[in-house]
Amino acid sequence: MMPSSPAVDWAAIAATLDDDGYAVAKGVLSPAACAALAALYTQDDLFRSRVTMARHGFGRGEYKYFASPLPPAIARLRESFFPPLAAIANRWNARLGGDLHYPESLRAFLARCHAAGQTKPTPLLLKYSAGDYNCLHQDIYGTHVFPLQVAFLLSRPEHDFTGGEFVLTEQRPRMQSRVAVVPFAQGDGVVFPVRQRPVRGTRGDYRVLMRHGVSRLYSGHRMTLGLIFHDAE
Repeated sequence: MMPSSPAVDWAAIAATLDDDGYAVAKGVLSPAACAALAALYTQDDLFRSRVTMARHGFGRGEYKYFASPLPPAIARLRESFFPPLAAIANRWNARLGGDLHYPESLRAFLARCHAAGQTKPTPLLLKYSAGDYNCLHQDIYGTHVFPLQVAFLLSRPEHDFTGGEFVLTEQRPRMQSRVAVVPFAQGDGVVFPVRQRPVRGTRGDYRVLMRHGVSRLYSGHRMTLGLIFHDAE
């Protein structure tokens, strides 16, 4: 079982997402839970695929997508985060004039994905070493895309690794892009948009396109758990 974690202040997360385009849920995973999750990387039978970033021009480093069924701790984490994120996603869709509605449970949303042929689980572990980085990108795997995702840092900044900052960019209409470097610690989860978010302007809400990545590591090793809520084709 995963050690207990503090409750997430979802009202604060929602407000910060609206203001900044990302929010950090602090101390969700204990150091013991982080170590246990990172140790899964060597158990190849838990994963459906391994991606070497340099081979595809994604950067340097590697990651593995979990196979189904997910490890229980990851399944519980994904299921518990989905309902409050779905409420935020529905509010964002309404602000942008969309009529798409996300259900309250992950199971119901995944049923929608699977009916469209998106049946491959997308939670993943990412592994970086000195010199590795992840190019700016969006995690879109099919027609049904849940608009928010979470990355949990399993390693200790400035102890297990240096460099390797989590980076977000906003591509604003008729303006230069804005960059955010997100400070978060071992066990924290950063919540951020997969593709876009609403921003309040003088004439109402407008869409801002988002990308995310990881800057180059200077030393050590960095492990991350990525929770993506839509499955892949």
